[in-house]
Amino acid sequence: MKTIILGIESTSHTFGIGVAAFTDSKPAILANIISRYVPEKGGIHPREASQHHITEAPKVLKKALETAGISINDVDGIAVALGPGLGPCLRVGATLARFLASYYDKPLIPVNHAVAHIEIGKMLFNLSDPLVVYVSGGNTMIVIQKKKRYRVLGETLDVAIGNLIDTFVREIGLAPPYIIGGKHVLDVCAEWGSNFIELPYTVKGNDLSFSGLLTAALRIAKNISKDNRNAIGDLCLSFRETAYNMLVEVSERALALTHKKSVLLVGGVAASKYLDRKFKIMTSIHNASYYVVPPEYAGDNGAMIAWTGLLLYLHKRFIEPINAIVKQKWRLDEVVLPWLPD
Repeated sequence: MKTIILGIESTSHTFGIGVAAFTDSKPAILANIISRYVPEKGGIHPREASQHHITEAPKVLKKALETAGISINDVDGIAVALGPGLGPCLRVGATLARFLASYYDKPLIPVNHAVAHIEIGKMLFNLSDPLVVYVSGGNTMIVIQKKKRYRVLGETLDVAIGNLIDTFVREIGLAPPYIIGGKHVLDVCAEWGSNFIELPYTVKGNDLSFSGLLTAALRIAKNISKDNRNAIGDLCLSFRETAYNMLVEVSERALALTHKKSVLLVGGVAASKYLDRKFKIMTSIHNASYYVVPPEYAGDNGAMIAWTGLLLYLHKRFIEPINAIVKQKWRLDEVVLPWLPD
């Protein structure tokens, strides 16, 4: 018996469609097709990103079905990320999901984007109860599962780490583009530096704050000539190390508190090899297993929506298409998940 779910992701700059299946109790990702909006300058413009999604949606859907080797009629349900995210972008995915579910008479499955980042990681590594470190453009959280929900042990009090990094490199004139040769431009810049500059380091228990770090770093950058490559490199290196060390500290504190046996790093920033290296060292000190989601599933993608939708489908968590309303600030700890233990 095969169960197939199509998942739609459109919470921010990425429009993605994935197909997940259960065959003889074994999970499989049959397709994971994405198209990313890249602004010509500045940060993400929600209206422009939504126009990108509208244009790309038919092509991404067609390619996902072809890659999975199925037709839309073979799909058992339509899953869609309804939040958290940018309203105009979310509405593109919700509109497509409502149409597909209504026209083809398929169950519609509402998925929390943040929960999906966690569930795809747990599936890939067959994990049941890890300490989750979720780092992305819009979120920075330390999470555990308890009583059928994900509980937040610590989080950013202001800027998410992905947004922090992108804002910094954009404001000092290094981006866009944010990725160069497979590396984030911050890492490219950091390779020019060798000296550490003291910057604000703000950790409050299991929470952390990045706004002071950003303000101080931008203030220093104003006094550096753009031709002074070494000085800019020193600042990039110090900025990255300070931000990542703050994140590792709160994660280590949560690990010591919970005595978890495994740590799972998820979200777009999980693709950083420098952050990965720090977590490997930290978890080895505590004799905890460490897992990081591979790049194709670290950033926003449709496969994670399809997989989480499949879990919800098996527990009959459907909604009527008319009720597929976007929730821009839908927190992951608001969602009751029937497959999590009490």
